[in-house]
Amino acid sequence: STIDFSGALHATIVKQVLLKNPSNYTLAYNVILVGRDAHDFSLPKGNTVTIPAGKQGFVNVEFTIRFLHPAEAVLLLISNKVDGIDGATMTFSLKAEVKSIEPLGIIRCRSPCYE
Repeated sequence: STIDFSGALHATIVKQVLLKNPSNYTLAYNVILVGRDAHDFSLPKGNTVTIPAGKQGFVNVEFTIRFLHPAEAVLLLISNKVDGIDGATMTFSLKAEVKSIEPLGIIRCRSPCYE
């Protein structure tokens, strides 16, 4: 599935990926960002997540829109063995784009057009 990050230029957007564990075993995942613009995305809560049996967990993904061009990356969740059980590897497409441009400030000045 695709996770969209859209907003104003220079805005920081945080999205949460909900992970559910319906099994009777604890699941653990290493979280990796790969792709052309992976360095522009971050994992503020670290790159590992553990989900106890029958519970749910979250992975936070953060993106600050620094450029006008669209950004793309892939979020990979690779299972670690816990209790001898492997979970499924999961992938999510990350896409970001600028929806608006807000000025950081306005400077007014007066000068002659020519001399």
